[in-house]
Amino acid sequence: MLYLTLAVLCSVAVSVLLKVLRQKNIDIRQTIVAGYPVAFLLTWILLQPDISGISTLGNVWVIIIALGLLLPAVFVVLGRAIAAVGMVATDAAQRLSLIIPIIAAFLLFGEVLTATRTFGLLLGFLALGALVYRPQSNITNHSSKKTLQTPLWLFGVWVGYGIIDILFKQVAKQGATFPLTLFVSFGLAGLLLFIYLLITGVRWQSKALVAGLLLGALNMGNIYAYVRAHQVLSESPSIVFTGMNVGVITVATLIGVGVFKESLNRINLLGIILAISCVAVLFLA
Repeated sequence: MLYLTLAVLCSVAVSVLLKVLRQKNIDIRQTIVAGYPVAFLLTWILLQPDISGISTLGNVWVIIIALGLLLPAVFVVLGRAIAAVGMVATDAAQRLSLIIPIIAAFLLFGEVLTATRTFGLLLGFLALGALVYRPQSNITNHSSKKTLQTPLWLFGVWVGYGIIDILFKQVAKQGATFPLTLFVSFGLAGLLLFIYLLITGVRWQSKALVAGLLLGALNMGNIYAYVRAHQVLSESPSIVFTGMNVGVITVATLIGVGVFKESLNRINLLGIILAISCVAVLFLA
């Protein structure tokens, strides 16, 4: 359970770091680009990818390029969502992205959609709706634009992480090794974001770059601990799946409400309960 606990804590710590950076008006894009060399190096040290296998990737390069574009983009969207609605709802939306691969499996890959999975998907969509709910009485003219953008950022987190999950699953099906795919994707993501920032003439912030070292370590720590948890608990994958998703939602809620004093109305609280229920039902399916 040690690796599973570390995976949960690292995942939530990423959201905490992004929230603090937004509060301090630090350019998250720079933090993200500085984090990729760290993740790239740690992937090399911890997962030891077989570089000689690059020539055998073939069509998987299309997926790797997609990951190179999506990984940094989703991180930016994650930061905006945390700033707009808080880490509680954002982390819950990220965990609910697990329903997108299930929908894709049904629509694109011919898998059978059972009654239990259908119920789980319904709970997931209800949870998303409840998480983005904001009472109209609390909306002022000044905040109306921000309120209208809130569902868009959460939707971006949900869809973005869902698509990334599908891409990694397709890589696995095509026989590419996970460490090599992750290694190349991290390198490409960091390079593309760095080129983009150079083109836009960004003014570099030392604090953002230093924070990137921590972000990269936390991001890789989350991935490595999650993989190791699956290896150690190979006979109980359901424990890892449920523990990771429910754990992140629970810890993020405790920190968001207890430390950052994020406010949740009754509908939002219902969304948290529905999100946990969705994970449980999809596990039973």
